[in-house]
Amino acid sequence: MDSSQENGFFKGHALGNDYIVMDPENLDFQLDPSSIRAICDRNRGVGADGIIGVGNSGKADFGISIYNADGSEAETSGNGLRIFALYAFHSGGANGNDFHVETKAGISRVRLEASPGGDIISASASMGRASFIPSYLPCTLGMPELVNAEVLVQSRKLNFTGVSVGNPHCVVFSDAGEDWTRDDLRRLGPELERNTMFPNRVNVQLASVEGPRAINIMIWERGSGETQASGSSSCAAASAAVRLGLVTSPVAVDAPGGTVSIDVGDEFNLTLTGPVSSVCHGSLSSSFIKTLNATS
Repeated sequence: MDSSQENGFFKGHALGNDYIVMDPENLDFQLDPSSIRAICDRNRGVGADGIIGVGNSGKADFGISIYNADGSEAETSGNGLRIFALYAFHSGGANGNDFHVETKAGISRVRLEASPGGDIISASASMGRASFIPSYLPCTLGMPELVNAEVLVQSRKLNFTGVSVGNPHCVVFSDAGEDWTRDDLRRLGPELERNTMFPNRVNVQLASVEGPRAINIMIWERGSGETQASGSSSCAAASAAVRLGLVTSPVAVDAPGGTVSIDVGDEFNLTLTGPVSSVCHGSLSSSFIKTLNATS
């Protein structure tokens, strides 16, 4: 499981949210928006929700860059961090199962949990502190929190809570006794992602309360569209639910891909814990690389 081989890659998933890990130093092409889109293509490429670029850090054990399937760069990804941690452990790059990783959003501590047989079955990642004065606002100084704020979508006013967990989120809770549908997600997700209120686009969660410590979410991820799961989205939705007084921590967040646990601290410091799995590893073919170079 070593991306140090020429044009090598590792692929893993966390509840269906899948990422490919690659080391740009070992690639015969540029890891740019065009090549990222081609590699993430599920019909003509390897297929993934995004790519993790291996790098260095002067502050942590590892440094990584995170790219969405459309080639845009993300500040952080809870599932991406946990998939990278699995890669680092299996490739021999990690010293043990507890280490630190630097992303564009800051430094996260990741910890891996093994089964009695030695297989990694779960990973946790510290996700920093949630802010309800999101970084996507033109000016955050003196701004009020975006808690139960209003946004106009398709001539309909929706109440949402804006959250930053290193990357931007828009959490919309359903009315009591009602559930969102997948049609709602496909209709509202892209409209909210690109709403003028969010100049750098935003990740969208349509959420509903399932119990005193449980919520359900559907996810429209900025740059990737509908996803089965998302670590940062789960953190954002759990934070919003606690801030609104709908649930208490720890929060079980159920998405189409499965369930993760979010610990929301007194100051909204977040820890994400959930399953993580390896899928495959290998190297890109020479013919595919020629295609990448021809289109870059």
